[in-house]
Amino acid sequence: MAIIEISTQISATPVVLWEEMRHINRHVSWMNDAVAISFLSTSTEGVGTSFTCLTKVGPLKTTDIMTITRWEEQKAMGVEHVGLVKGSGIFTITPNGNTSTITWKEQLTFPWWMLGGLGSYLARPILKIIWKKNLLNLKNIVETK
Repeated sequence: MAIIEISTQISATPVVLWEEMRHINRHVSWMNDAVAISFLSTSTEGVGTSFTCLTKVGPLKTTDIMTITRWEEQKAMGVEHVGLVKGSGIFTITPNGNTSTITWKEQLTFPWWMLGGLGSYLARPILKIIWKKNLLNLKNIVETK
């Protein structure tokens, strides 16, 4: 299992940050590894919302299937991964005056053909680099609004 946790400080209140994050379909604008999102549910936000995300890391592509499991406006958004890559993830927002700290934590298990536990171990530093850049992209989007 790969456990990855990263954080960054964003010069925006949780209200402003959440207004960008709540739009799941727009995550592709700041997540470099997310190519396309398609909703499977009629809802596009909130607990129970499900969607596919075409994910690309280098030459590897997979369609990740996710369901929102936690939705606390301006505080947290959690997902369960139920596709080939399984696990859970959560974004948490911590207010600090007029700024916010966003923390992204994922626990992922890779299938045997992606080398299982070894694949998880090898992917961890790569995903950490990609996701740090993703949070910087989100920071740039939110801070320029």
